[in-house]
Amino acid sequence: MTIGKSILRCASVLTTASAVFWIGMACAAPPLPQHAGNPAALFAPVMQDPEEVADGNFVLAANLRRQLVGYPNTAAAGTIIIDTAHTYLYYVLGNGQAIRYGIGVGRDGFTWSGSQSVTRMAEWPDWTPPKQMIARQPYLPRFMAGGKGNPLGARAIYLGSTVYRIHGTNAPQSIGTKVSSGCIRLTNADVADLYSRVTVGTEVIVLPSHRQVAATSVPARTHAPLTADLRATGIY
Repeated sequence: MTIGKSILRCASVLTTASAVFWIGMACAAPPLPQHAGNPAALFAPVMQDPEEVADGNFVLAANLRRQLVGYPNTAAAGTIIIDTAHTYLYYVLGNGQAIRYGIGVGRDGFTWSGSQSVTRMAEWPDWTPPKQMIARQPYLPRFMAGGKGNPLGARAIYLGSTVYRIHGTNAPQSIGTKVSSGCIRLTNADVADLYSRVTVGTEVIVLPSHRQVAATSVPARTHAPLTADLRATGIY
């Protein structure tokens, strides 16, 4: 009996000591990270849309933000209409409605009008400035791999056999301005949205800079000037 009581007493002491040890360890442990219990906080950088990251925290003016608008026109659903004068791009939905995007367009002397179709599409495209642009701006790189620092941004939509593209930009503050060498630029988030709606063969109509927005009718198909026909030979 004495031996049994001694064994029980020792077991009790060991149990108590173990409990004290683990409690002490818990108290001494470093605090849990702030994202504990909130997995979204841990994975937020991964889950964040890469196009939104590329655009940073810049906020467009209300009229330049992507939005559904009434837009009476005779174009087929799926057509892109570019209103250079008002720096808007319309993706026609039909039934008098369109998605409107704010854009940056060609500066004075570098605008064009006409009708083209989409011939190629690329995500995070490489950039190779043409010879004519390098002649005007010899400091430009001869080649730049696609990425967030690339002037073409997150997506590029190539128009016919011209040097022109609808593309993203790493300078979202240029949306709503007339600054490019003839290409049409959107924020990276907007160009990614447009890219998801467009296919090769999509019709793209660029209105003359003096054309009014309301009740747009589609002009007869024309060809945008080719490289040799223009001063506007830049691709962004």
